[in-house]
Amino acid sequence: MLKPYNLLEDLLIEIEKGIKENANVNTIAEKFSLSERHLRRIFKFAFKQTLGDYIRSRKLSASLNDLKNENTNILNIALDYGFDYEQNYIRAFKREFGITPSSFRKTGNIIKEKQPFHLFNENKLSNGNLIFTPDIVMVPQFHVIGKNSRTSFDYIVNQAPDAGKQFLFNERKLIKNIVNPNVYIGMGRVDIENKYFDYMPSVQVENLDYVPQEFDHYTFNAALCAKFRYIGKHHYFALYTNYDLVTEIIGEMYKTILNTKNGEYAKYTSSYDKIFFEKINLNNYDGTYCQMEWFTPLIEN
Repeated sequence: MLKPYNLLEDLLIEIEKGIKENANVNTIAEKFSLSERHLRRIFKFAFKQTLGDYIRSRKLSASLNDLKNENTNILNIALDYGFDYEQNYIRAFKREFGITPSSFRKTGNIIKEKQPFHLFNENKLSNGNLIFTPDIVMVPQFHVIGKNSRTSFDYIVNQAPDAGKQFLFNERKLIKNIVNPNVYIGMGRVDIENKYFDYMPSVQVENLDYVPQEFDHYTFNAALCAKFRYIGKHHYFALYTNYDLVTEIIGEMYKTILNTKNGEYAKYTSSYDKIFFEKINLNNYDGTYCQMEWFTPLIEN
């Protein structure tokens, strides 16, 4: 099975090859030996658009060149690009571009085409996994309950995964009012001066009315954050059992985060050296690929 970077790179190439070969989500999923459901999830997580919508947009954009030839029948164009009926093509075209194919022919209006997605070298980690440089998002206030563990910098890689494993398999079930029991939140706080790291495996709760004895809680106040997205070829639980993998991922992620200084992000300073949290939806694991989000508050320069 391909590493995440190669999977998505090959997927984008396959879509372009299949624009006039009736490519669809089902045929592409079959080619890559992935379930349609999980291929949709990976694609949307990576590119923030549904796979079906992207394929449709690319087909419609590619059909614009055919429409410029007035001798080409619109029905034939529709069939060439995988639309069963001319009316289906016309409706999809109008939703995409705001005018009908015949109006486009008559008026020659300028239309914004859907350009192909691309992956870039900065997205690729050395192990073939993927990290996407940040979106700037507003995270609303939320409450978590978990078990905080404090460790020195020297033992983060060993102790933080052990704490996460203990929480997931044993302690999580003792918490009430969980918003989503399958969404794991790891809260991290760093004290650089004293060289220790607080890590709290947790789940989001509706309120803090009931905090079990010997558990900890934290309220993350609404903040503008940098959100990184990570896709890796391993099980989430590997992060709690394979310390070499954890070391590699943490090192790669921090290198990418520290190198993110361009574009809109350049206006801000990250507080990753003070607090951050990771968010993992355990339901998104498809047997091969995991997905993780990593957030850190931003301070405007």
